Amino acid sequence: MTDHGFAGRVRVEFGDFQTPPDLASSLCLLLRDLGCRPASIIEPTCGTGAFVRASLEAFAEVAHVEAADINTAHLEWLTSSLASISAGERVSVQVADFFQHNWRQIVAKLPEPVLIIGNPPWVTNSGLGVLGSGNLPEKSNLDGLRGIEALTGKSNFDISEWMLRQNIEWLRGTTGMLAVLCKTAVARKVLQWAWRQRAPIGSASLYRIDAKKHFAVSVDACFLVVQTGVPNLEATCLDYPSLQASAPSTRFGFRDDQLLADVDAYNRLRHLRARGLAGWRSGVKHDCSKVFEFGRDSGSLRNGLGEMVELEEAVVFPLLKSSDLANRRSPTRWLLVPQRQVTDDPSRLSTSAPNAWRYLNSHAALLEQRSSSIYRGRPPFSIFGIGPYSFAPWKVAISGLYKRLSFTRVAPHEGKPVLFDDTCYFFPCETEEEVDTLMRLLESRPALELLSSLIFWDAKRPITAAVLNSLDLSKLSQMLGETSLSARILMHRQLVERTADQQQFLLRESAAGYHGKAAATVGAARGPTTR
Repeated sequence: MTDHGFAGRVRVEFGDFQTPPDLASSLCLLLRDLGCRPASIIEPTCGTGAFVRASLEAFAEVAHVEAADINTAHLEWLTSSLASISAGERVSVQVADFFQHNWRQIVAKLPEPVLIIGNPPWVTNSGLGVLGSGNLPEKSNLDGLRGIEALTGKSNFDISEWMLRQNIEWLRGTTGMLAVLCKTAVARKVLQWAWRQRAPIGSASLYRIDAKKHFAVSVDACFLVVQTGVPNLEATCLDYPSLQASAPSTRFGFRDDQLLADVDAYNRLRHLRARGLAGWRSGVKHDCSKVFEFGRDSGSLRNGLGEMVELEEAVVFPLLKSSDLANRRSPTRWLLVPQRQVTDDPSRLSTSAPNAWRYLNSHAALLEQRSSSIYRGRPPFSIFGIGPYSFAPWKVAISGLYKRLSFTRVAPHEGKPVLFDDTCYFFPCETEEEVDTLMRLLESRPALELLSSLIFWDAKRPITAAVLNSLDLSKLSQMLGETSLSARILMHRQLVERTADQQQFLLRESAAGYHGKAAATVGAARGPTTR
């Protein structure tokens, strides 16, 4: 993988995937074909210098090259290799920590156009934190995430994402180009940040590479090319399937404060987009399947530790996971549910379900080992992703992990509502008619096209509640001419309020009360016209 005796060794702390010389040469030639003619080049994490040498070959007219790295062994190799190609005084090689060096000051002194090129580390901040690494930027909430989002993992980011943001900031007010190898997901996040911040970037292109071939890792990676100094009037990026492709396979971008996988499809169906609505929920998060989940053995419950358990029926519910939904399987697992909503204290089980309470206490040591900070400060044995909506008898559900829009109609199982794990999303329904109507709406061509325009299928979790809640059922029903009572009830269910603790709850306190209000709303809406 490297070019001087480090082959096959990955420097985990620094996310050190050295760029093969032939790949660096191909990328620099691509930049030249795109019209890139830099006066200055910077590679702030140059490693053994594959990009430095390739840049000198591709851009013979470059006046100055600034190469830096934190690894002195890499720089010794680079210095030696530069002597053999007579780089002269055009190249400055120095030991520098990306996170401490004043790069903005260096860029300001260089002749334009300036090209920042390279292959920044492919590692996350949490990965480095586990290692106790000092190779980290100053800790902060990178995007000002809400507390619940930061706690559930959205605050974890690739170090390269932070570094590429800095690269763009260095080039603010400078004519130049950023051209880097990175994970495809990182490239999109950086562009989203730049577009949202209205950073002065121009055209953007993304070229897919075979990371397995070049770096022996299974990850979606790309070569991201972004112009600076000439703001683009449209926040879009051309997505090329390979370095050799003559035309992009799609065009993604940013509009309506949202990153779009297919700008053109979204523009056609933008009128169906919901704003401030909800309805779709994620499943239950508990992080201890050995204790909370059970199989059936001759009618009795067996937990993940192999123990036979006797629990009250009122706290045990059928469970489906992503693989079950994908394969259209009926429930074979059961879930212990200690709360009816997030704010409940599981200690109520001591009187309402004493068997379950004793069982949980007998496994308190295991449950205390749950590492997610979301449980910090919560009552013992707490779970998340639970509320009145969880106990709706009928649901439409979908896996967040699988690479297709495949909705599943879920009926009650053995007289009980089916629950889901936190890799799934579901829309609660009270009747079979509602489920059938919702399935018709979701499987319509306009619905599938709009949702697809929002989904990046190479993401770790392509489908999210945010994506699903972007579809306005009211507008979709109007477009399709769906005027049934069940359609109107579904529209009403998308109206939600956000409580002070930032959990979303449906505007009903009970199924009966909800249906009464829904029917009243429907009746009031009826008149000389149909909406």
